[in-house]
Amino acid sequence: MRLKHVKGSEDIVNSSSVVIHNPENYRGKWQNLFENKNKIYLEVGMGKGQFIIKKAKENPNINFIGFEKYPSVLLGALDIIEKENITNLRIVCADAFNIDKIFYKDINKLYLNFSDPWPKKRHAKRRLTSPVFLEKYDKIFKRLKVIEQKTDNDDLFMYSLVSFKSKGYHVIKKNTNYFDSVRTEYEEKFISKGKNINYVKVFKF
Repeated sequence: MRLKHVKGSEDIVNSSSVVIHNPENYRGKWQNLFENKNKIYLEVGMGKGQFIIKKAKENPNINFIGFEKYPSVLLGALDIIEKENITNLRIVCADAFNIDKIFYKDINKLYLNFSDPWPKKRHAKRRLTSPVFLEKYDKIFKRLKVIEQKTDNDDLFMYSLVSFKSKGYHVIKKNTNYFDSVRTEYEEKFISKGKNINYVKVFKF
Protein backbone atom coordinates (compact mmCIF):
# COMPACT_ATOMS: atom_id res chain seq x y z
CA MET A 1 0.00 0.00 0.00
CA ARG A 2 1.40 3.38 -1.01
CA LEU A 3 1.57 5.87 1.85
CA LYS A 4 0.45 9.44 1.26
CA HIS A 5 3.22 11.95 1.79
CA VAL A 6 2.29 14.95 3.90
CA LYS A 7 4.11 18.11 2.89
CA GLY A 8 6.29 19.43 5.68
CA SER A 9 6.07 16.24 7.74
CA GLU A 10 9.86 15.84 7.83
CA ASP A 11 10.24 19.33 9.30
CA ILE A 12 7.61 18.64 11.96
CA VAL A 13 9.26 15.37 12.94
CA ASN A 14 12.73 16.92 12.97
CA SER A 15 11.59 19.71 15.29
CA SER A 16 9.53 17.56 17.68
CA SER A 17 10.73 17.20 21.27
CA VAL A 18 9.11 13.75 21.35
CA VAL A 19 11.31 12.38 18.56
CA ILE A 20 14.81 11.29 19.50
CA HIS A 21 17.23 12.80 17.00
CA ASN A 22 20.53 10.99 16.39
CA PRO A 23 19.18 7.96 18.30
CA GLU A 24 22.38 6.00 17.71
CA ASN A 25 23.96 8.25 20.35
CA TYR A 26 21.85 6.47 22.99
CA ARG A 27 22.88 2.97 21.91
CA GLY A 28 23.36 0.92 25.07
CA LYS A 29 22.16 3.71 27.36
CA TRP A 30 18.49 4.37 26.63
CA GLN A 31 17.65 4.22 30.32
CA ASN A 32 19.67 7.43 30.72
CA LEU A 33 17.28 9.18 28.35
CA PHE A 34 14.26 8.24 30.46
CA GLU A 35 16.21 9.00 33.65
CA ASN A 36 14.99 5.86 35.40
CA LYS A 37 15.63 2.11 35.47
CA ASN A 38 12.20 1.03 34.24
CA LYS A 39 11.87 -1.64 31.57
CA ILE A 40 11.80 -0.49 27.96
CA TYR A 41 9.26 -1.88 25.48
CA LEU A 42 9.72 -1.19 21.77
CA GLU A 43 7.16 -1.26 18.95
CA VAL A 44 8.67 -1.48 15.47
CA GLY A 45 6.33 -0.08 12.84
CA MET A 46 4.14 1.93 15.22
CA GLY A 47 2.18 3.61 12.44
CA LYS A 48 -0.19 6.26 13.79
CA GLY A 49 0.60 5.20 17.33
CA GLN A 50 -2.78 4.16 18.71
CA PHE A 51 -1.40 0.95 20.25
CA ILE A 52 1.73 2.28 21.86
CA ILE A 53 0.13 5.49 23.14
CA LYS A 54 -2.52 3.51 25.00
CA LYS A 55 0.10 1.09 26.31
CA ALA A 56 2.20 3.97 27.63
CA LYS A 57 -0.77 5.64 29.32
CA GLU A 58 -1.87 2.38 30.96
CA ASN A 59 1.66 1.48 32.11
CA PRO A 60 3.39 4.57 33.54
CA ASN A 61 6.11 2.45 35.17
CA ILE A 62 7.29 1.10 31.81
CA ASN A 63 9.14 3.15 29.19
CA PHE A 64 8.01 2.83 25.58
CA ILE A 65 9.71 3.60 22.28
CA GLY A 66 7.83 3.77 19.01
CA PHE A 67 9.87 3.04 15.88
CA GLU A 68 8.53 4.24 12.53
CA LYS A 69 10.16 4.82 9.16
CA TYR A 70 7.71 7.29 7.61
CA PRO A 71 7.41 10.85 9.00
CA SER A 72 3.98 11.43 7.44
CA VAL A 73 2.48 8.62 9.52
CA LEU A 74 3.77 10.03 12.81
CA LEU A 75 2.13 13.45 12.84
CA GLY A 76 -1.04 12.53 14.74
CA ALA A 77 0.87 10.53 17.33
CA LEU A 78 3.34 13.34 17.98
CA ASP A 79 0.49 15.77 18.54
CA ILE A 80 -1.16 13.50 21.11
CA ILE A 81 2.06 12.70 22.97
CA GLU A 82 2.99 16.36 23.23
CA LYS A 83 -0.46 17.63 24.23
CA GLU A 84 -1.01 14.90 26.83
CA ASN A 85 2.60 15.10 28.07
CA ILE A 86 3.19 11.34 27.92
CA THR A 87 6.67 11.29 29.42
CA ASN A 88 7.30 7.52 29.23
CA LEU A 89 7.02 7.39 25.44
CA ARG A 90 9.52 8.56 22.86
CA ILE A 91 9.72 8.13 19.08
CA VAL A 92 12.48 7.10 16.69
CA CYS A 93 11.98 7.84 13.00
CA ALA A 94 14.33 5.49 11.16
CA ASP A 95 14.56 2.37 9.02
CA ALA A 96 14.16 -0.83 11.06
CA PHE A 97 17.12 -2.34 9.23
CA ASN A 98 19.32 -0.09 11.38
CA ILE A 99 17.76 -1.19 14.67
CA ASP A 100 20.92 -2.86 15.96
CA LYS A 101 22.84 0.37 15.37
CA ILE A 102 20.40 2.23 17.63
CA PHE A 103 19.87 -0.25 20.48
CA TYR A 104 22.26 -2.57 22.30
CA LYS A 105 21.03 -4.56 25.30
CA ASP A 106 18.42 -1.86 25.95
CA ILE A 107 15.07 -3.56 25.23
CA ASN A 108 12.93 -5.84 27.40
CA LYS A 109 10.09 -6.56 24.97
CA LEU A 110 9.49 -6.07 21.26
CA TYR A 111 6.08 -5.59 19.62
CA LEU A 112 5.58 -6.36 15.92
CA ASN A 113 2.04 -5.30 15.02
CA PHE A 114 0.72 -5.80 11.49
CA SER A 115 4.09 -5.56 9.81
CA ASP A 116 4.34 -5.47 6.03
CA PRO A 117 4.09 -9.15 4.96
CA TRP A 118 6.35 -8.70 1.91
CA PRO A 119 4.53 -11.61 0.20
CA LYS A 120 6.95 -12.16 -2.68
CA LYS A 121 9.58 -14.80 -1.96
CA ARG A 122 12.42 -12.61 -3.19
CA HIS A 123 11.50 -10.04 -0.52
CA ALA A 124 11.44 -12.51 2.39
CA LYS A 125 14.52 -10.98 4.03
CA ARG A 126 12.59 -7.72 4.46
CA ARG A 127 10.01 -9.33 6.73
CA LEU A 128 10.44 -8.17 10.31
CA THR A 129 10.40 -11.78 11.49
CA SER A 130 12.96 -13.02 8.98
CA PRO A 131 16.17 -14.62 10.31
CA VAL A 132 17.98 -11.46 9.19
CA PHE A 133 15.93 -9.31 11.58
CA LEU A 134 15.82 -11.89 14.37
CA GLU A 135 19.62 -11.83 14.41
CA LYS A 136 19.51 -8.05 14.74
CA TYR A 137 17.01 -8.29 17.60
CA ASP A 138 19.39 -10.61 19.48
CA LYS A 139 21.65 -7.58 19.95
CA ILE A 140 18.99 -5.17 21.23
CA PHE A 141 17.50 -7.20 24.08
CA LYS A 142 18.78 -6.68 27.60
CA ARG A 143 18.62 -10.30 28.78
CA LEU A 144 15.50 -12.36 28.21
CA LYS A 145 14.27 -11.89 24.64
CA VAL A 146 10.48 -11.46 24.33
CA ILE A 147 8.60 -10.74 21.11
CA GLU A 148 4.85 -10.28 20.65
CA GLN A 149 3.51 -10.37 17.10
CA LYS A 150 0.04 -9.63 15.74
CA THR A 151 -0.86 -9.95 12.07
CA ASP A 152 -3.88 -10.38 9.85
CA ASN A 153 -1.73 -12.15 7.27
CA ASP A 154 -1.97 -15.92 7.74
CA ASP A 155 1.02 -16.66 5.49
CA LEU A 156 3.25 -14.22 7.37
CA PHE A 157 2.13 -15.76 10.65
CA MET A 158 3.10 -19.28 9.55
CA TYR A 159 6.39 -17.99 8.17
CA SER A 160 7.08 -16.22 11.48
CA LEU A 161 6.45 -19.34 13.56
CA VAL A 162 8.99 -21.27 11.50
CA SER A 163 11.45 -18.38 11.65
CA PHE A 164 11.13 -18.00 15.43
CA LYS A 165 11.75 -21.73 15.93
CA SER A 166 14.78 -21.69 13.65
CA LYS A 167 16.37 -19.01 15.85
CA GLY A 168 15.69 -20.76 19.15
CA TYR A 169 12.54 -18.99 20.29
CA HIS A 170 9.90 -20.82 22.31
CA VAL A 171 6.17 -20.11 22.09
CA ILE A 172 4.53 -18.85 25.28
CA LYS A 173 1.12 -18.16 23.78
CA LYS A 174 -0.42 -18.57 20.32
CA ASN A 175 -3.87 -17.70 19.03
CA THR A 176 -5.26 -17.53 15.48
CA ASN A 177 -8.40 -15.67 16.52
CA TYR A 178 -7.02 -13.14 18.97
CA PHE A 179 -8.87 -10.24 20.58
CA ASP A 180 -6.75 -7.59 22.28
CA SER A 181 -8.04 -4.79 24.50
CA VAL A 182 -5.29 -2.54 23.10
CA ARG A 183 -5.57 -2.41 19.32
CA THR A 184 -3.89 -0.73 16.39
CA GLU A 185 -5.88 1.15 13.76
CA TYR A 186 -5.35 -1.72 11.32
CA GLU A 187 -6.51 -4.21 13.91
CA GLU A 188 -9.83 -2.44 14.41
CA LYS A 189 -10.31 -2.27 10.65
CA PHE A 190 -9.64 -5.98 10.12
CA ILE A 191 -11.84 -7.07 13.03
CA SER A 192 -14.72 -4.94 11.73
CA LYS A 193 -14.44 -6.85 8.45
CA GLY A 194 -14.48 -10.23 10.20
CA LYS A 195 -10.79 -11.02 9.58
CA ASN A 196 -9.10 -13.21 12.16
CA ILE A 197 -6.10 -11.79 14.02
CA ASN A 198 -3.07 -14.03 14.55
CA TYR A 199 -1.06 -13.57 17.73
CA VAL A 200 2.06 -15.16 19.15
CA LYS A 201 4.30 -14.42 22.10
CA VAL A 202 7.75 -15.99 22.04
CA PHE A 203 10.88 -15.91 24.18
CA LYS A 204 14.42 -17.16 24.40
CA PHE A 205 17.27 -16.71 26.84
